[in-house]
Parts: sequence; structure tokens; C-alpha cells
Amino acid sequence: MKKMLAILAVCIASAGAQDALAQTATMPMGASPHVEHAMQQLQTRFTKANTTHDGKLTKAQAESGMPMVAKHFDEIDTQQNGYVTLPQIQEFVRQREPSH
Repeated sequence: MKKMLAILAVCIASAGAQDALAQTATMPMGASPHVEHAMQQLQTRFTKANTTHDGKLTKAQAESGMPMVAKHFDEIDTQQNGYVTLPQIQEFVRQREPSH
């Protein structure tokens, strides 16, 4: 859990301060308030970085708005589409969460 929060914190911090409010991200049942808040912040940053508002973040958009996503872009873009979606980023973060 601490590793997941650290990854989320880095993703969130890499984008700088945000003014937009996030919609509630889909959370697994029993998620802690800290994880829920971090996922909401991740969604906010994704929304701001996705300047085309198509739900797809290109590598250039990630480099401008979510540098940690850009750093791991090829790992997240498992289908090699040239873009990543918020659910793909969330899954990438969840995969790095230590099992309980």
C-alpha cells in the first residue's frame, strides 16, 4: 500500500498544482481514503493533461502534464496504441501495489 501511495504521489506531484475538481475515480471496495484521494488527483491531472479531451493521453501530452506517466509510457501502453487511458494508468499503479 505504501508503494502504491508513493507511486501515486509522484504521479500527482509531477504535474504541479491543479485548480480543476476531479470526478470520483472508480475505486475498489475498501480502498483507504488516502488511496481514493490519490486516485482522484490522478484523474484530475489526467484530465488537465489530456488537452484534446478525447480520453487518450499521448506521450507528448504526458511529457507536458504527467512526467512520471511519460517516463513509464511504454510500460503503460501495453497495446502499443501510441496513447494511454486513465484506466491503463490506474492499472499500472495497482500492479505495483504490494500484495497483502
